[in-house]
Order: sequence, then C-alpha cells, then structure tokens
Amino acid sequence: MTDAAPVAGTILLGKYRVEKVLGEGGMGVVARAHHLQLDEPVAIKFLLPEVLGNQEVVQRFLREAQAAVKLKSEHVARVIDVGSLESGAPYMVMEFLDGGDLGAMLRHYGSFVPPVAVELILQGCDALAEAHALGIVHRDVKPSNLFVTRRRDGSLLLKVLDFGISKAPIAALDSNLTRTQSVMGTPAYMSPEQMRSTRNADARSDIW
Repeated sequence: MTDAAPVAGTILLGKYRVEKVLGEGGMGVVARAHHLQLDEPVAIKFLLPEVLGNQEVVQRFLREAQAAVKLKSEHVARVIDVGSLESGAPYMVMEFLDGGDLGAMLRHYGSFVPPVAVELILQGCDALAEAHALGIVHRDVKPSNLFVTRRRDGSLLLKVLDFGISKAPIAALDSNLTRTQSVMGTPAYMSPEQMRSTRNADARSDIW
C-alpha cells in the first residue's frame, strides 16, 4: 500500500484483499475489497497518513463509525469492522453497495418520476427517524450522501451515508469538535440555524 491509496492485490490485516479504489479525497480513501474468510465484497474506508496528526479529523472518522454501528435500519450502510491498519490509520469496513449516489444519478438521468422520488425520500426519512430517536443528528443530509442501490428482488433501496459530522449524545466528543470548527456541513443544504451554530442544530436541521 502506498501513502496515497491501496494497491490492487494488497492483503490488509490478513483478511481483506484490495480490488480497486472506489474514491479518494484529501483526507481518506474508500476501496473495494474481498473478505477472504467470508468470501464476499466489502468497502473499506480509511484515513490517509498525512491527516493522522489532525485529531479533529480522526475523531470525526471514529464518530462516523460509532454513529453508524448504532443504527440498524436497512437504510444505513452496515458497519462490519473498525480498527487501525499497520500504518496507524483508522479504518472502517462496511457492506459493499453497488449503485450510485443520488447526486450523481440526478446529474446523469435528471429528475425521478414522483412515485420513485417519494419512495426514496421515505426511505431516507426512515434512517433519519431511527438516528433522531437515538439522539443522532446527521447535519449533512444532501444528495451525494444518499446512495441508491437495489435489494435482491430488484426494488430500489436508499442508504444514508457519511455520519462523519453527526451530532451524537457523546457530549465531550461533540464539544471538542464544535469548538474547533463552529460551522460544519454543506452550505447549499444547511438550515439557517445550523449556519448560525452547528453545535445547536437538532433533528429539525436534518428535515430541512
């Protein structure tokens, strides 16, 4: 594995064989891998070595794992494993999803017909309702964080992704993060109250 991205064929932790990189950003990488023992595809998300010294980024990554693992809805990507690579970079193993994010699909195909749009929105609401019941506020609901895949019967299935800046009932962790960066989220999709104070955003901000 290089500092930038895992090389196809690399065996991570003795059980995950990397197949290809699915996406790479300034802070992390998501790769498709094959779980050798379970014989099934998985997605591995991990931070790049150059950002490991940034404790705020590391805490956000750990928060995403903690929030996602608490949610059991079929409309949230299932977390299988969490830990650290030999480099010290934290990683998170999730179910592999075959499909595309809603933002990309809208750009490529245009608007959905009303019945499909309503069904997908209701599925997203199901995930957020469970999160809100547990005191978790996503704080970055937008089309690119809504992933559309299919169930085994072929029906559309929406998954809410990226709880990295979520507000969870872990007071110390949330306080530390919001103290260093008072505004988090995507401006085009943020509620007015979240723009004023991310720390005070509640479930109504997700609904916005």
